[in-house]
Formats: sequence, C-alpha cells, structure tokens
Amino acid sequence: MTKSTYADFYRRSIEEPDAFWAEQAQLIDWQRPFDTVCDNSNPPFSRWFVGGTTNLCHNAVDRHVATRPDDNALICVSSETDEERVYSFRELHAEVQCMAAVLQSLGVQQGDRVLIYMPMIAQAAFAMLACARIGAVHSVVFGGFASGSLASRIDNAQPTVIVSADAGSRSGKVLPYKPLLDEAIRLAAHQPAAVLMVNRGLAEMGMQAGRDHSFEALRAIHIHTVVPCVWLDSTAISYTLYTSGTTGLPKGVQRDTGGYAVALAASMQHIFGVSPANAAGQTYFATSDIGWVVGHSYIVYGPLIAGMATIMYEGLPTRPDAGVWWTLVEKYQVSVMFSAPTAVRVLKKQDPKFLKAHDLSSLRALYLAGEPLDEPTASWISSALGKPIIDNYWQTETGWPILTIANGVEPKPSKFGSPGVPMYGYKVKLLDETTGQELAGANQKGVLVIDGPLPPGCMQTVWRDDARFAAAYWSSIPGQQVYNTFDWGIRDEDGYYYILGRTDDVINVAGHRLGTREIEESISGHSNVAEVAVVGVADSLKGQVAMAFVVAKDAAGLELPANALKLEGDIMKVVDTSLGAVARPSRVFFVNALPKTRSGKMLRRAIQAVCEQRDPGDLTTMEDPAALQQIKDLLKPV
Repeated sequence: MTKSTYADFYRRSIEEPDAFWAEQAQLIDWQRPFDTVCDNSNPPFSRWFVGGTTNLCHNAVDRHVATRPDDNALICVSSETDEERVYSFRELHAEVQCMAAVLQSLGVQQGDRVLIYMPMIAQAAFAMLACARIGAVHSVVFGGFASGSLASRIDNAQPTVIVSADAGSRSGKVLPYKPLLDEAIRLAAHQPAAVLMVNRGLAEMGMQAGRDHSFEALRAIHIHTVVPCVWLDSTAISYTLYTSGTTGLPKGVQRDTGGYAVALAASMQHIFGVSPANAAGQTYFATSDIGWVVGHSYIVYGPLIAGMATIMYEGLPTRPDAGVWWTLVEKYQVSVMFSAPTAVRVLKKQDPKFLKAHDLSSLRALYLAGEPLDEPTASWISSALGKPIIDNYWQTETGWPILTIANGVEPKPSKFGSPGVPMYGYKVKLLDETTGQELAGANQKGVLVIDGPLPPGCMQTVWRDDARFAAAYWSSIPGQQVYNTFDWGIRDEDGYYYILGRTDDVINVAGHRLGTREIEESISGHSNVAEVAVVGVADSLKGQVAMAFVVAKDAAGLELPANALKLEGDIMKVVDTSLGAVARPSRVFFVNALPKTRSGKMLRRAIQAVCEQRDPGDLTTMEDPAALQQIKDLLKPV
C-alpha cells in the first residue's frame, strides 16, 4: 500500500472505505475470508467483515508461536508484591490453553459469559485470552469495585463463571476481593454456576462448597490440555465492558471479533508505528488496568496481535520510588508507552532525579489519554523525557483512538492541549448544539459527533439493549443520525481538535469515567439525604473530582462543624460501599436548597461553574437565587 501524506490516507479511508479496510484486514489471519467489508444496511447497526471467520486469541498468540515461540510475550510485574514473571509466546500459549480447559471443565461453552474480577496478574490475561480462544464472552469488572456495582454487572452479564482472586494490593495495602464478591453474588438475582479463585496468598478466602473452585488445583489437572481455537464469525461478540451512563445504569459496551482485531492491528501500525516487520524485540507498556478499555485494547490484545511483548503492571508510579516505571522501560527496552495525564501530574511532584537515572533510549514516544491533557503537563513531561508526547482521545465505546497523530503514516507535530486530528475511518465533525448545523469554520465550539458507519472496532450495540444504543448515541441530535461523543470541541485552522469537556453528566476522575447520576443515587441511599446534586469540578491533579451538594432531611445541628463532618463521612462511606472509593466525592456540602429553574430542572452547570470560579451564565430562569448564593458562600476560602 502506497503511503503519501496522511491527508491522502485519511481521505481514502472516508471515500473508499471498503477498499481501504479490505487492505487493513490483511494485517490479521482469517480462517475464512470475508464476503462483505461493511454491511450498513440497518444503521446504526453496522457489521464489519461479514462472512469471515477469525479468532482474537489465534491472532494474539498462536500465529506468533509458529514463528517466534521463545520471544517475550507477557511481562507481569507487581511492585506491590515484588514479583516479576516473563512469559514467552510458547508459555503464554500453554497457560491460555490450560485456562480455557479449566473454564470448559466448569461448564463454559461458546457464547457463554465469563465475568473477570481480577487484579493485574497474569491469570487475568490468561482468562481474557482463554475466553477469546473458546468463543466465550468476557466481561471484565475493575478489581475492587464495590459489591453493589459488581452485583448490577453480574445481573446484566449473567455469567456462567466468575473468575477472581483472593486480593489485590495498592500502595502496600491488601484489598480482599472474596468478601466483596461473595456479597455481590448474594445481592445479585443471577447466580453463577461456578466461581474460579486464584490464590495469591494475600488474604483468607472462604470457599463455598460446590460453587467455588481453586484455580491452582484445576491448573494441575489441565496444564497440558490442548484446546484449539474456535473460529468465530467476524461479527460474533468478543466481550462486553461496562461504562458509566447518565441514567445511573451502567452500559455494557458490546464489541465484535473481526472488526476489533483489524482495528487494533491497524492502529498498532499506523498510530503506534509497530509493523509486522519491526515488532520482534519491541515492548509495549500501558500503565492502565484491564478493567478499562485501554487495558483491553493496549495491554492484552493490541500489542500481542502486533507481535510485541506487553507489560502488565500492578502498582503505583511512585512505589517503591518514582523511578519504577523508568526502571521497566530500561530493563525491557520499552519502545511505546501509554499512560494518563493524572499519572504524569503525580510524577511531576517527585524528585526529577528519577527521570534521569535510567537509559530511556529505547522509548520512541509516550502516549497519554483517558482525560484531557493540559499544556503545562505535556510540556513538563516532554522536557523531562526528551521524547515525543502524543495525546489521544477516544472512548470505551470506540475501542481505539478517534483523534491523535498517525505517525506511522506520516510524522506530524503534536500541539500540546490538542489530542490531534481525526483518525482514518472516523468522519468527525462539530455541530451547533442548538441548531444541529455543522460548524465548518475554525475555533467554533460545538458538539463532537461522528457520521456513521463507525469504523471497525467500535461498539456494535449496548449489550441486550439495542434500543438504548440507538437512542442514547445516535438520536440525541434532532433530525440527524450521528454518533454523539457527548464532548464539546473546537477545531483550529490546521484541523487539530481540542476537547473542552462533557455535554452530559459523566465526569473523568484520574481517567476513571463516572456517572454523576450513579453517585447521586448512591448518596440518596443515606437515610438523612433528601436531595443531592453531584458535579465534576476541575482538579489540577486528577483532571476532575466529584463534589456533592446535599439537602438533609434533618438538618438540625449541621451548623456545628463536628456534626456536619460526621454526616459527610457517613455519606462517603455509603458511596464507598455501593460504588467504591474511586467514586467518593472530594467534598460533601450541606445546603438549604439546590439551585433549579422554575420548571424544576437542576442547574448543575451553574453549580459546576461556581465551583470552578467561573461565570455561571444566564440565570434568569432560576427559581431561588439564594440557593446558588449559599453554594458560593460555602466555597469561599476560610
């Protein structure tokens, strides 16, 4: 394929999509060739590479075993337990087959769901790849999620088997998983047929006879079992991954098999600069978690499909010291690194000697995503590393970047503060929020949308809820069927986009996507909460934090700081229990009333503006101006 400028490359992906994506599809192995590149006869439900059969695990593991069996594949490092283990493609192949055999022995068949609730350990990757191998649908839930949130996902996914471990660890503090899992199963209406437990020796775990099984015991039985890959239709479901929604109900983002494999293979080459010719000996290090989409796409599947080694890391960027990541870059000759702006802000507070103590010559670039990257943070890490810093913008729903720089096609400069330009296949545009008209000029603020069909790798639908997929994503702009990212953006005169924040009630806390509605519903569960509003507020370290404003049912005594502090702590415990510590508000303020319009609509944007010391805008429709004034007074520096 001839590559000239990126503009030509992008234009061809939009104007000749079938020819373009048929070429990209040659980057993976197909057991049966596809008949149709894209079937968009029933929009917005597009289907990619129809008629073809393939397998994610084959493309990630088996095909490399045939040519480079002893090359590094999976590098598992825990700075929490001081453990480190490298698996070659041959060893990974054996472990994945073993895990597949174990799952089959517990009754898992093609199409069944397997829920994975795991820390960042090798067995978590084995379980994901094993599901892909046998055609089961995995649903990974972030390890340590609270029981209530886990129960809702169990009920929605209805897994045959749940795979978990005794505990995770963070900053040296052990977090037992089994009690959280047992409580979630107790709360859930759906009961899994079996629970498979990995014992790390970190915490006690009471095993329920008949339901709970030891992975170590079953591994000993199945370690040499050969389990062939099941060749799946390209459109077969590979996994679901839950993301927060504005309704308070998590959405199961449903991904296909063939389109996802092609999208990842293409992104590894065109975005990250890793081609089949140069993948050998290269290592990819994404510092995310498999509970998030980055962990799916660029810890487990993407690098392995490309034939790279991939690092799976459990721990903080500052433990045992702020040089731990750079130690790994030097030791394993990391060429591509992927992290989040929050992590960089944490490192910025550390002694700069840690960045200068290691040989980082192997590192070609650092990619950052998960939340907006501010210019000061980008400038600091660029200067500190002396490496290209490449922002990228995407979503759980898309599975791979929407906006970035495709240096594998044509090297282009990054603009700090901008994630970049639209990637091939994405027909991105900005619309006026009120009129729905496209904004063609530069530096005009609009809602960022994508014309259908979405390129390969993007979500097929919402798991078991096609109507929600069509309504939530494709019907929010009156008179148009376009995919709404629910993000504000502008485009400069050079075509670079800048993301300005959400148009809905989803916030981004240190790369974790949280629905303010979910947090509100959690807080409402406290017996002394009459009404609550939660907003995302800009934070210099985490990007955003949640702040809660509560009207108490019984406000007597709350003027005393000790009483207010106790109620605030109790409310935070409620959130911890139902959603987990990641969703805990940074502060809970008690107010007499919440600012609303005369029609009863909550003025969340006005609350957010006051919290960020911005102009709250037109308040002519406000019912009670004193409500917003009380919030202003509460936020005044003491």
